[in-house]
Amino acid sequence: MSTVTEHAEHEHIGHAEHEPHIPSDMYFIKVALILAGLTALETSTYWIDLGGFATPALIIMMTIKFFMIILIFMHLKFDNKLFSVMFYIGLGLALFVYCVALATFQFFD
Repeated sequence: MSTVTEHAEHEHIGHAEHEPHIPSDMYFIKVALILAGLTALETSTYWIDLGGFATPALIIMMTIKFFMIILIFMHLKFDNKLFSVMFYIGLGLALFVYCVALATFQFFD
């Protein structure tokens, strides 16, 4: 019985060594810096007057951050496509609700 357990442990260790999709720590640090930069740009729209361009810029930056987080930190690009589709539907619904709310307040006039 111990030989079966040792064999299973050996296969698991060997599998972990050949994981092709595990990025380095520096990759995650770079992504975190990009996300921090986008967040700084988003918050800067509060004191820099961008006029009518502020809301579309915020929606674009929100979408970029959404995709970066779900694809990189949640590893959805390596999971089943159904999970990705569920998140895309959620993003689409959120954008639809934002646009309806903005249309209600006559933002697009």
